Amino acid sequence: MIIVMRPDAGEQAVQKVVEKLKKNGYQIHESRGVEKILIGAVGEKSDNVNMAIEALDGVEKVIPILAPYKLAGREFHREDTVIRVGELTIGGPQLQVMAGPCAVESREQLLEIAFMVKESGAKILRGGAYKPRTSPYAFQGMEEKGLEYLAEAREKTGLSIVTEVMDTRKVELVAQYADILQIGARNMQNFPLLKEVAKAKKPVLLKRGMAATIDEWLMAAEYIMLSGNHQVILCERGIRSFDDTYSRNVLDLSAVPILKQLTHLPVIVDPSHGTGKWPLVEPMARAAVAAGVDGLIIEVHTRPGEAICDGPQSIKPERLSNIIVEIGKIAAVMGRTL
Repeated sequence: MIIVMRPDAGEQAVQKVVEKLKKNGYQIHESRGVEKILIGAVGEKSDNVNMAIEALDGVEKVIPILAPYKLAGREFHREDTVIRVGELTIGGPQLQVMAGPCAVESREQLLEIAFMVKESGAKILRGGAYKPRTSPYAFQGMEEKGLEYLAEAREKTGLSIVTEVMDTRKVELVAQYADILQIGARNMQNFPLLKEVAKAKKPVLLKRGMAATIDEWLMAAEYIMLSGNHQVILCERGIRSFDDTYSRNVLDLSAVPILKQLTHLPVIVDPSHGTGKWPLVEPMARAAVAAGVDGLIIEVHTRPGEAICDGPQSIKPERLSNIIVEIGKIAAVMGRTL
């Protein structure tokens, strides 16, 4: 629920409300404006508590939050959340492009691509050190050695790093190297992992599950936020459909404006996994920016035909440069920058 305090309510009245809510097991989040003080309370619904709060001095009204996701919803937090990654922002007027290989394959491969990503104008390097694969026989990633290569690439290029974490036991390790922790589609509802990444206190890139509804996706974000980390970035990466002949998934771009209505969290789009085919990446990247995204995450490889995984959806670095030029034009029309 949201408690709206009267304009003339003093600090003592505010604290009495906060103490009453905490006593009843609610988590408290205050928002202080010029004219109003709003107190967000998250916990188990209780009509008795609602009535008790309404009776306290200084309370103007109590508004129940109807959406099942409390912290992620706009009812609770009207302004867009802007997440800081070093000197970068995600969710503000500037769009961010995350780019790099699906998997870290070697030091030489990663550094070569990292410098090209930097030259293209992207500011965040993506690369998988731990890889969730459908087949247990497929390449599973270089693990900590891959993380070391990512850290070296950051040191040499100045790019920030986003990489996936798959295991609760590896969160602390990955967090030592990464600037953004990625939760992949397969782990969107791995609730122990969501709670554990929250403890790292680093931005979390939460990919939509391949068959997840928007409500399920936002409830997954709620797990992270309720555990104390509000730095969540939502990533639309395509959902399963009945026709996989022409694209790997269906990239649900309607989710972008829907999420902008429902939540204050930043939204980015992955046109690589969303389509699975490199010729579709550029047009879907342009469409995503037109739909209002806060950024893109794109797979890049210098030799896609030799990539260990996801070669068919990887673009070459020179095509990334072209994409950034094109989306920059669309962003400018919409009052955004790159």
